[in-house]
Parts: sequence; C-alpha cells; structure tokens
Amino acid sequence: MLSYSLSEKSKTPLYEQLYQLIRDDILEKRLEADSILPSKRSLAEHLSISVMTVENTYNQLLSEGYIYSKPRRGYFVSEVIEYPGTKQSMCIQPAKDTHKKKTETGISNEKMPAVYYADFTSNATDPASFPFATWAKIHRQILSEEQSKLMNNSPSNGIYELREAISDYLKAFRGIHVNPDNIIVGAGTETIYPLLIQLLGYDKLYGTEDPGYEKIYKTLISNGIKVEKIPIDEQGIIPSKLEEKGIDIVHITPSHHFPTGITMPVNRRYQLLNWAYDNDKHSNVRYIIEDDYDSEFRLTGLPIPSLLSTDKNERVIYMNTFSKSLASTIRISYMVLPNHLMKEYYERLSFYSCPVSTFEQLTLARFISEGYYEKHINRMRTSSKKKRDILLKTIKSGPLADLSEIREEQSGLHFLIKLNISKSDEELIQLCEEKRIKIAAVSPHSFMVNYSSIPLERIEKAVNTIASLIED
Repeated sequence: MLSYSLSEKSKTPLYEQLYQLIRDDILEKRLEADSILPSKRSLAEHLSISVMTVENTYNQLLSEGYIYSKPRRGYFVSEVIEYPGTKQSMCIQPAKDTHKKKTETGISNEKMPAVYYADFTSNATDPASFPFATWAKIHRQILSEEQSKLMNNSPSNGIYELREAISDYLKAFRGIHVNPDNIIVGAGTETIYPLLIQLLGYDKLYGTEDPGYEKIYKTLISNGIKVEKIPIDEQGIIPSKLEEKGIDIVHITPSHHFPTGITMPVNRRYQLLNWAYDNDKHSNVRYIIEDDYDSEFRLTGLPIPSLLSTDKNERVIYMNTFSKSLASTIRISYMVLPNHLMKEYYERLSFYSCPVSTFEQLTLARFISEGYYEKHINRMRTSSKKKRDILLKTIKSGPLADLSEIREEQSGLHFLIKLNISKSDEELIQLCEEKRIKIAAVSPHSFMVNYSSIPLERIEKAVNTIASLIED
C-alpha cells in the first residue's frame, strides 16, 4: 500500500499533492513499471481522504501517461523513458517560481496569480467537484467513435447534437421550449456579444445593471457601444429609468442578480416585458438580454421561471453558460434568439466559424444527453448547500453573529454580508490579504461571499480568521 503524508494546511490541493508524490515515485523508479496501483477506495481509506481526491489524482496521472488502465483490473504504472543526458522524464514540469524573472532576451515573464487559502471573490470551480473521470471517459469515446465528425467543421452556431442537448435540457429543467436551430454556441460572453451587437446594430443604446456584472459593461464599451448604467432597487433594475435614458437593449440577471443576489419578482418582470414591447414612445425595437448564469443553483424551493418562458412577443434574448455549472475554464456558453433575429443571423452572420472546437462540443453534448450533466448538477447543488450551510452556521454562531446581516442566500453560489464594523473596507481587505484570504466590497461595509471555489474543509477557519481580524 502507498503511504504518503498529505497536508490539508498546504496551499496545494490534496489531489495535486498526491499526484506529485505518485508521479515522483514513478519517475524515480520507486514504483516499478507495470505494477498495479491500489484501488481508489482502498487508497482513500488508507490515506483518510475522499475517493474523489484519489480519482482526480489517477485521472491526471492517466491523462499525462504516467499510468494506464485495464478494464475491470485497475490502474498500472507506465514505463516512463528518461530524457538522454538527464534523469528527468520527457514531461515538462510547471515552474514553481511565482515571481517575475528576466529571460535571456530581457523580457519579464508574467507574474503568476496569488494563491489564496480562501478566495471569496472567485467564481472558479473547486477541483474536487469536477467530474474528471466521466469527462475523460467521454473524451476517449468521442476519439474512438466519432472520428469522421471530428474532421468536419462545426456549423457557425454550433453542432446540432449540442444544440439539441441544450434544447432538451432547457425544456426539462427550465421550462423553456426552444428549437435547437434558435441556439448559438459560443466561447464565452466575449464571443457571443460581438455577434449580437452586429445583429442588433451599433447605433443602439444599451443598459446594464448598477451595480452589476462589470465585464458586460466593459465588453460593450470595448466594442464601441454606448452604454448607460441603470440603478436597481430591492426588486431589480428600475423600468422607469430605462424609459428616462432611452435604452434600446438592457442586460439583466433576473433569477439571481449579480452581485446583490436579488431575485426579480414577477411584477417587475412583467413591467420589463411591457417596457420592451411598448413601441409607442420609442422608434426602435427594444430587447431584454436575460443572463441566466447560475439558475441551476437555487438551493431552496422550485427554480425561478425564466423571463424567456414568459415572453410572448419575441423580445427576450436568453444567455447562459457552463462556466458556473461545470468549470470556469470550460469556455462554452450559448444564447437563444427569437425567430425573427435567428432568421436574420442565418442571412447575415452565418459565415462566421463557431469558436468552440467540435471535439469539446461533442463531449459536452454527450455529457448532457446521457444524463451525466443532471447528476453532476445534483451533486454540485448538494455540495454547494453544504458549503453555504457551514458558512451561515459559522457566521451566526461566532463573533460575526452580532456584527453581520446576511442577504439573499437562497440562490446561486454567492450571497452578501453587511458588516457593522469600525474598520474601513480597504483596511479589512488588506488584513485579509495578508492572511491569504480574498474578499471584495460591493458597497460600503457590504461584501460578496462567493464560495464556489473554496474547499469545504477551509470554510470555518477562513470565516473565523476574518472575525479575528475584525476584532483586533
């Protein structure tokens, strides 16, 4: 049995620690070629870690060629050749130095991002929650079974298999009935928005929520678009302000506003739909861009119906992404266009190439259509609820209980906490930074608590650390 010493206090995740230890043993020949490795469950029990941690480790070793698998027999050590003249393998190791260095050409390498014990601002995915084994299995199936499709260029709006899988998912879990041909697949907001801008015209005035998702505002500005920030109240964006500013197109997050967490009530939704369809006072056709970015993660009650499912006049453009539900590094998103806009897209813009590779599209299509996505979402929802519950319990049972007010914690992967403290926001942020904890204020003494990337076992200590810094 493999015996290693793993540290939960290390800034390196457990699965990476285990990966490095096993990899080193293979490179140093302490593990002989073709020898069998312990089963995932037995190694997890022996090291007192989760099976998922071992699974992630084995998947990484497998993908890099350090081990191989035999059906129904397990994992075995590969024979790794040595590079002539050194004792290193042919695998290039990542640099460990996180500071800028001068190269021989005198050009500085980019500084690596800081590593935090807990980052309450990040929307990244905790590595332990990603379905590496399933994703790798589907990758292998696609390579084996879909070779001809892999050599065909994707249609401009994405392969049909993925659009059909997305359509079926929206119908089953969001109550949205859309034709697969009304879906456009893109590589994140950065690729979808320029298409939409070309489709709707550069002369339109856009509105974004204030406060809101700053990246949308910057994306519009960088594309030469005129944008107005529209204030929100306790129900979301204010329709009368849209009228006052003469907005043509507005981007909103009605199911879970970013960053406040507000869920827009039905009356406000109807007000917005009425605003969009009322052309008596406005010469241009108005549209609402509904960003449904983390609708899968409503942790209590039924899912909030989408604005698109209520729209009867083709005024809502629906957007969503797999960055929240799968991983922020999987750059696959999509939008759903009304019939008249989709017809115009095919006529004017279908010459563009889809920015997502056919390989990744086929993998995601199968991941959804074979039910893996639904299972993954259910596991993520359970995991997220555990994280949220521990966060709330730690806050409410500790020193922060009398100093804090928690808002909008029922949906999504973040909520707000307002702190009644004497320290300035800047001072608290700096003190936390020194303890490798990252926080960000969205308004005076009001902080966003995004817990998607924080391992469960770090939450209590991180909250207590923040409390101790407030009390000092």
